[in-house]
Amino acid sequence: MSMKQHRLCGAPGAGRRLAWLGAGVLLCSSGVVSAATDIQVWHTLSGHNQGVFEKLVKDFNRSQKDVDVRLKSYDSETAIESALAGIKKASDRPQLVQLDDDRTPDEMAKRKDILPMYSLLAKHPIKNAKWFLSEKNTFARDNSGRLVAFPYMVDVPVMFYNLSSFKKAGLQSTAPSRAWNELQAQLVTLANNGSRKCPLTSDQPVSINLENLAAVNNQLFVSNSNGLKGKGKPAFSFDVMYIRHLSMMISWVRSELMVKPEFDQVATKRFANNECAVLMSTSSNLGWFRSTRVLDFAVTGLPYYPQVTSNPGNPFVGGSALWATSGHAKDSDAASAAFLAWLAQPEQAARWYQETGYLPLTQQAFQQTDNSYYKNLGDWKNLVAAYEKSPSDSSRGFRIDNYPRIRAMFRDTLDNALNGKEPAVTALKTAAAQASQLIGAK
Repeated sequence: MSMKQHRLCGAPGAGRRLAWLGAGVLLCSSGVVSAATDIQVWHTLSGHNQGVFEKLVKDFNRSQKDVDVRLKSYDSETAIESALAGIKKASDRPQLVQLDDDRTPDEMAKRKDILPMYSLLAKHPIKNAKWFLSEKNTFARDNSGRLVAFPYMVDVPVMFYNLSSFKKAGLQSTAPSRAWNELQAQLVTLANNGSRKCPLTSDQPVSINLENLAAVNNQLFVSNSNGLKGKGKPAFSFDVMYIRHLSMMISWVRSELMVKPEFDQVATKRFANNECAVLMSTSSNLGWFRSTRVLDFAVTGLPYYPQVTSNPGNPFVGGSALWATSGHAKDSDAASAAFLAWLAQPEQAARWYQETGYLPLTQQAFQQTDNSYYKNLGDWKNLVAAYEKSPSDSSRGFRIDNYPRIRAMFRDTLDNALNGKEPAVTALKTAAAQASQLIGAK
């Protein structure tokens, strides 16, 4: 732990004793403290959102002298996990790390290197903060509804659209239809009137075409109530809705209505550069797009099939969270809690929500956001407000062992199908069978 000299209240010679007061203020109970408590935060944020986070951390460090937050950026969660595995001494771990719950948050919380958030906050409560997401939403919560991680980088899949492209195409509506078949007709018009190179693209094939095809159409993604109830392994059953949908996506790629999924910010950069009319991606891009002055865009929800459901459901939340690590001294845990409490204060939480596109951390952050923020953002406010309510059984989340491997397999399967290597029915049948084998596999 590095040392930073400064003077605090009390008599000299006393040890550091940090006490929690209010919303994230750490004070010594007595004595002169010779050093701030350093905490390390490892994260995978990049680009615009990384910049927002770095500014918040800088403001926190300037706002007080008891805690010094230091950031370390990694290219991926895999890189963070590899670095964590290489640490031999528990006290050398970073205090906070950005990780997904991998749809098995209970198992994550049981790891030896993880300190569940409910344990940290039991000793150092974040006062007055009301979490935005319902405790019935399974993301970053265990089966008892307890918070196991700080739900800070939580996003949802949405449909971004370029208003200029819709106007140029002469479409009656300047927003994409949320019915898949009607969206297809709009894409044809867009392709024939200025958007031939990229009527539609995405960087979220599994989220859009499998996971949330279920949730948005008010269907279960996997059996056993999305793996949340019942005994035995949950099973996938990609029925007629999935087959027809993937068949349509294959036809869209062939007819150049849709550019095949592009990753590593290729798709999002194309949209930001006014090259694409429609982008299906995560809401975490919203802040970046707003900062791009030349882009005239808005947001709406993912499409659904009116033949399946009369009203669209809400997509699953995704993204990642800040997980506390175990093995640190009491002062260190108190310092971590103080930083998280500061992030949860209405001003900071609202700033994070408004400048990134992640869902609000707290109800106060959402309520404090003025309506002027939503001007020209389409349905964004309504899409967010839906998550204030208790989720339906089909959208509250899912639990699937070994899901990262299953998801990677799903992505490869969809890639093969969209490349014309397999028909939809074969691809989905194979994917369901392979997923069944991978559930619980080591």
